[in-house]
Amino acid sequence: MGKGGGGTELRKAAEKEVGEMENVLTKTSSSSADSDITRAPPNSLLPPKKEAGGWRSVKYILGNESFEKLASMGLIANLTVYLQTRFNMDGIQLVNVFNIWSGSTNVTPLLGAFLSDTYLGRFRTLICGSTASFLGMVVMSLIAGIPNLRPLRCTGGSNCQKPEFWQLGVLYLGLGLLAIGAGGVRPCNIAFGADQFDTRTEKGRAQLESFFNWWYFSFTVSLVIALTVVVYVQTNVSWVIGYGIPAACLFFSIVIFLIGKHTYIITKPQGSVFVDMAKVIVAACKKRAMSLESTPENSFYDPPWIESDQRVTKLAHTNMFKFFDKAALIADPSELDDKGLPKNSWRLCSVQQVEQLKLVVGLVPVWITGIGCFITMDQMNTFGLMQAIQSNNKIHNFKIPPGWMGLSSMICLSTWIFIYEQIYLPYAKKRSKKNVRLTMRQRINTGIVMAILCMVVAGIVEKNRRETALKQGSLLSPQSILLLLPQFSLSGLNEGFAAVAVMEYYTNHLPESMRTLAGAIFFLSFSASSYLNTVIVNVVHHVTEKLGKTPWLGGRDLNKVKLDNFYYLIAGLALLNLLYFNLFSCRYLEKNADKRPGSRHEDKGLEMNENV
Repeated sequence: MGKGGGGTELRKAAEKEVGEMENVLTKTSSSSADSDITRAPPNSLLPPKKEAGGWRSVKYILGNESFEKLASMGLIANLTVYLQTRFNMDGIQLVNVFNIWSGSTNVTPLLGAFLSDTYLGRFRTLICGSTASFLGMVVMSLIAGIPNLRPLRCTGGSNCQKPEFWQLGVLYLGLGLLAIGAGGVRPCNIAFGADQFDTRTEKGRAQLESFFNWWYFSFTVSLVIALTVVVYVQTNVSWVIGYGIPAACLFFSIVIFLIGKHTYIITKPQGSVFVDMAKVIVAACKKRAMSLESTPENSFYDPPWIESDQRVTKLAHTNMFKFFDKAALIADPSELDDKGLPKNSWRLCSVQQVEQLKLVVGLVPVWITGIGCFITMDQMNTFGLMQAIQSNNKIHNFKIPPGWMGLSSMICLSTWIFIYEQIYLPYAKKRSKKNVRLTMRQRINTGIVMAILCMVVAGIVEKNRRETALKQGSLLSPQSILLLLPQFSLSGLNEGFAAVAVMEYYTNHLPESMRTLAGAIFFLSFSASSYLNTVIVNVVHHVTEKLGKTPWLGGRDLNKVKLDNFYYLIAGLALLNLLYFNLFSCRYLEKNADKRPGSRHEDKGLEMNENV
C-alpha cells in the first residue's frame, strides 16, 4: 500500500504490522514464559473458568481493529482535500502540514514500541494509543462542525481568508493527538492479537496464521469502506458527518476492546533492543580514545551463550564498523564483578550487543535508497490530489471525489502482487523447475524506474491540465480527472516493487529477535522522506519565486505555478537515486544477502510478498 494515494498512511501501517507479525510468528517461549502471562489462579471448588486467549479473545481484537482502521483511514484518505478546501491552505503550507504530520505518525511508533516493550506492555499501550486517537478525531470533528474554529470558506480565487494562529493551534492539537495515537496503536495491535495463541504448539501456529488472514481481511474491508463511503460522504455530503463517522468508530473500537479484557492473555514487558543499541553507542564514545590495534579476541566481553530463546541468534564478531568494538573492549579487569558481569552496562557491552548495532548500521545505504523511492510517492498524497481538485471530476451526473484517486494506487499494487505470486511464479516454476523469483536488486531497480515514469507522466498531465484551464479562463480544468490515474497507478507500482523489496531486505538482514526493529527502521524511512520532501518543497518555492517569472510552487491555484517543472525535478532526483543504488548501495544489499546463505531468503521473500 503506498504513499501514492489516499489510503497511503494506513497501508504503511499494514506493512509495519507485517514486520511485527514476522517477529511473533517465529517466537518460541522459554521455560519461564508462563510467569510472564497474567492468568486467573486455579480454584478447584469453583466451576472451571474458560482459558484465556485463543479465538475467544481474538473476536474482540478483530472488532477493535476493524473500527480503528476504518476511523484512521477515514481521516487520512481525504486530509489534503480538507486542508485546502476548509482551511484555505496554499500549496506550500498544505504540503508542510501534511508531510510533517505524516512524518510524525511514522516516528511516534518508535517511542510506542519502546514504551510497550520496556514499561507499559501491549495492552496498556493500545489503550493509551486508542484514547489519544479518539480525542484527536473528536477535535477534528469539532473543527468541522464549529465554523469559528476554521476560516471562512473560500469559493475560488487567491484572496481567501487565512486561518488564524489559534485556529491552526486547534488543528495541530487534533493532528498531534492522532500522531500520538498512531504511536501506541501501530506497533502493538497485531502483535497483541498474536499473543493470544500458544505458538509452542502446531495448533497454535496454525491458529496464528489464520488470525493474520482474518486480520488482513478486516483491514481490506475497512480500507475499501474508508476510501469509498467515508470519502464520498466527506466530499459530497458533509465534513461534519464524514469526520463524525471515524470518531464514532474509534469510540466503538475502544468499547469493544475493553469488553474483551477478561479474555485476554496479557504479557509483561520484556525489554527493548533500543536500550542495548544506546548502551553500545555510549560505551564506544566513552572509550573512543582507546586503540583496537593488536587487540586479542579474548579482550572483548563475549559471555557464554545461553540459548534460552530460540529466536535469538548468536552473532559472531565481525570487522565491520570497528569503532563500535570499543564498547565490548575490556579496558580493565575491574570493569567486571565477581560473577564476570559488567559493573556498568553503559561502559561495557557484550559482543552480541555490538554486532546487533552493526547490523542496523549496515542497513543505512539501502535505507537511503528507500527514502529516495518514498519521496516520489509523497507527491501523489499532496500535489497529486491538488491536481484532482482542479480537474473535471464529473462523469455524466456523478462527481468523483478527489480522494478516490488513491484507490488506483492500491488496486494497481494489489494486482501486481497477485499476478506475480499467483500467476507468474507458478507458471515460471513449472517451466524452469527452479526458483525464478525476481531478486531484490531487480525489484528495487524496477520500483525506481516506476518512480521516474510516475513523475514524468505527472508532469506531462499537469502541463496539459494547466494549459487547458488557462485557455478556458477558469480555476477548474476541463481535463478529466481520469487522466490522473496513470501517475497514481505508477506510484502504486513503485511501492509494489521497491517498498516491498526494501521491507523484505530489512526482515531478512536482521535476525528474528530484531524483526520488530526492522519494521521500525522501515517506517523511519517513510518519516525521513516526508521531512526531506518538506525541505525540498520549501527550497524550490523560495528559489523559483526569486529567480523565475513564474514560481514552480506556491498559492492555492495550480494554474499560477509550474508544478510540472517540480515533477521533472523529482524525476531527476529519482534518476540520481537509481545511479546511487546501482553504483553504491546495491553492494551492501548483495553483501548482506551473501552473509545469510541458504538462509530462508527466498522463502521469506515469498512470505513477505504474500502477506503485504
